[in-house]
Amino acid sequence: MPRDPLHTILVERLGCRYPIIQTAMGWVAEPPLVAASCEAGAFGFLGAAVMAPAEAAIKIAKLRCLTDKPFGVNFHMFQPGASEIVDTIIANKDQIRAVSFGRGPDARMIGRFRDAGILCVPTVGAVKHAQKMAQLGVDMVNVQGGEGGGHTGSVPTTVLLPQVLDSVTIPVIASGGFADGRGLAAALAFGAVGIAMGTRFLLTAESPVPMASKERYLKATTDGILLTTKLDGIPQRMVRTPLLDRIERSGRIGMWLRAVECGLSMKRQTGAGWSELYRSVKGMTAHGGLSLQQAMMAASAPMLIQKAVVEGRPDEGVMATGVVGGRITEIPTCRELVERIVAEARDRLAALQSSDTTLSATGKIHANHH
Repeated sequence: MPRDPLHTILVERLGCRYPIIQTAMGWVAEPPLVAASCEAGAFGFLGAAVMAPAEAAIKIAKLRCLTDKPFGVNFHMFQPGASEIVDTIIANKDQIRAVSFGRGPDARMIGRFRDAGILCVPTVGAVKHAQKMAQLGVDMVNVQGGEGGGHTGSVPTTVLLPQVLDSVTIPVIASGGFADGRGLAAALAFGAVGIAMGTRFLLTAESPVPMASKERYLKATTDGILLTTKLDGIPQRMVRTPLLDRIERSGRIGMWLRAVECGLSMKRQTGAGWSELYRSVKGMTAHGGLSLQQAMMAASAPMLIQKAVVEGRPDEGVMATGVVGGRITEIPTCRELVERIVAEARDRLAALQSSDTTLSATGKIHANHH
């Protein structure tokens, strides 16, 4: 019996049915969305990077009540209370199969997760970062090309993905520009073990984003999605909104004032003391490669995202999205989405196999007309 091309090492290690990951988006990857993704056969990550330790513990417990499927948790070592969140993750190792993060954790932390049987699946946007993560001993790496939403690099997925595949020996997941089964088939053809999607899962029925903001996402064309460095000093891909337009016109003083304002908001929401926030910012400068201004703004910028994706006020916030958001036009359930992606991928792979068989049998190339 031929091997199922969708049964990759990602499926085996993460315990999901299909090689599809729902990425951790702050205030979006909440328990209902993660549970729905996992129940549909994908692997969902809870977005704990914007949560205080107590909230993360509550959300993990809630998620366990919604599904018995394995799931992942995303966090940043720079966030206030990170060590407590790590303790909670390890305490739930019977169901938390993986963690995702940026460049924060060191080899000791990765070793701690390994000892607990939890896989480390960081997201990177450059070849050197993928190599560094591999050297630190992570299990898989998610490679996000420049098409991806939020913080992103400049190298397109179709260039970055093969570069990383050629430079590391650990399994590689592809993200940045994926939304359907054709993309999954293409990623597998490159040599990836699966795809990760954020924007496509954001625009599902189970996503907690208010309809006013979802409708704004659906209206966004590829021309209405831009890359900005004004939000926190490093490139982020966003839907154009009135606030983002004002931010784009702001100078350095305006950026500092916005960082301070959002920092105060972050302090109120998380309950963190000034010393904790200071340590968070210093950690980002020491390990994340950011300047002090970039770190301050990166630590507080999510407050602006919250206004749009939580409060449903797209004109007053900012909306992270991948370029692929410009061609998404409807809001399916997670199950409908995953089943459609799987069916499309199988059709594409079968068509390629059929073409190979025809070519092998005849020695000639037969064009397929649809």
